[in-house]
Amino acid sequence: MKLRTLTTAIAMTVASGGLVAVSALDNTAQAQETFEWKLVTSWPKNFPGVGQGPERLARLVDEMSDGRLTIEVFGAGQLVPGFEVFDAVSEGTAEMGHSASYYWKGKAPAAQFFAAVPFGMNAQEMNAWLHYGGGLELWNELYDPFGVDVLTAGASGVQMGGWYNKEITSVDDLDGLKMRMPGLGGEVMQRMGVAIVNMPGGEIFTSLQSGAIDATEWIGPYNDLAFGLHQAADYYYYPGWHEPTVMFEAIINEEAYAALPADLQAILRTAVRDVNQDVLDEYTARNNDALETLINEHGVELRRLPDDVLAQAKEHSADVVAELAEESELATRIHDSYRAFQDKVVNYHTISEQAYYNARNPDASTD
Repeated sequence: MKLRTLTTAIAMTVASGGLVAVSALDNTAQAQETFEWKLVTSWPKNFPGVGQGPERLARLVDEMSDGRLTIEVFGAGQLVPGFEVFDAVSEGTAEMGHSASYYWKGKAPAAQFFAAVPFGMNAQEMNAWLHYGGGLELWNELYDPFGVDVLTAGASGVQMGGWYNKEITSVDDLDGLKMRMPGLGGEVMQRMGVAIVNMPGGEIFTSLQSGAIDATEWIGPYNDLAFGLHQAADYYYYPGWHEPTVMFEAIINEEAYAALPADLQAILRTAVRDVNQDVLDEYTARNNDALETLINEHGVELRRLPDDVLAQAKEHSADVVAELAEESELATRIHDSYRAFQDKVVNYHTISEQAYYNARNPDASTD
């Protein structure tokens, strides 16, 4: 506001009791106030897909706010380790984080429902539940005791079954393997005789190459090619029963968010929603090209997981999910909401998405 305009506004307001002047001054000061945030992630800096999402978020917010809110993005280990993102945001070390909620199962076991449920909903279905089925409200209720808010900030789509240094011909071949697999899928594999090791993405390649682990899952061809996992394992398996998608999260310190003017809050929410779709779009666009590169240029052996492995995984998954639902009253409500929505959306997708796929590719086979 120009000085002349501001002076006129003050003079007019004095005559009317002072209220308008105070409002004009407050609004002007608020519009000019700037905020500098830190965003910590569980991914390597600028990693394709999931690592690019936070970078896009920072650019969008800067552009949309005309520089009033700037966000500096830190990759895993640059400011805090990848598995300490939640604590950093909760404690105010960073105003924002980008990660996946199953990493916090030690703090809030039910958080795993919002990342990936074995044989559960895919990305399209999860987004519908979270945004129109009450899922996001339950997620925020779960995080309330930690002083953070959460928004969905990307999805991987259906993942791959993993990289193995030995051929898997039956469920017996899993016994004794050391494998990196987080979340509920890891618990299922543990019940199938696998020793589960949890580690950030940046440590996977060296651990697989050195023999510290015998197998791993990461995300899918696009990211697996970027990590060079084909150089450390011989067999690449599908389908990703354990993670029909992973929903990535933007976690925000409640006090930092409350300190933002309403328009910057809206800009932040809008930018996160844009990134949520953009990350999934990128994976959808890039995964097949990356898979063809792995097979045709690097000689990767693509294999389907044996039927007995999938059958046993599904059986154990039902037990693991049921047990998680009993962790707390809130976990029960989250589980019930998730299952009720899945039942409805599966019914519809059977006559829509699945029926269409069958009609489009009647002779398709994945064997």
